[in-house]
Amino acid sequence: MQQKFLTARNMQFYGEEVMKAEKTLREVCAALGISRRTIQGYEKTGLVAPSSKNKYGYLLYDQTAQKRIQTIHFYQQLGFSIKEIQIIADASSEIQKTALVNRIAALEAEQIQLRHLIQQAKQYIAAL
Repeated sequence: MQQKFLTARNMQFYGEEVMKAEKTLREVCAALGISRRTIQGYEKTGLVAPSSKNKYGYLLYDQTAQKRIQTIHFYQQLGFSIKEIQIIADASSEIQKTALVNRIAALEAEQIQLRHLIQQAKQYIAAL
C-alpha cells in the first residue's frame, strides 16, 4: 500500500475531494493510505470512533472522523506516541502548536545527529 504523506496543503484541500460523505472503513483506508489495523488501533485507544453504521452493518466514518484519522496519522508520522496524541488531539490550538514546535526541534536535532553519524561512517569507509 502506498503511503500518502500529509502536508499543510493536503490538510486544507485533501478533504474537499476525498472526504465528501460517510465512508466505510475500507474506503477510508484506501482514500488515506492507512491500514485497517491502524484505524482499528485508533478506535481501540479511543482516539476516533465511527459516526454510524450502514444497513449492512459496516462502520461508517463521516468527514470529521476522516479528518481526525488523517490528523492522528500525521502526528504519528511526526513521531508522537499514541499517549502523546491522546493528550494533544483534543487540546487547544496553542498546546498543539507548542507540541508541534517542540517535535520539530527534536526532529531537527535528530537530523543533525544523523548527518554527523553518516559523515563518520563515510570517513570510516574511506579509511578501510
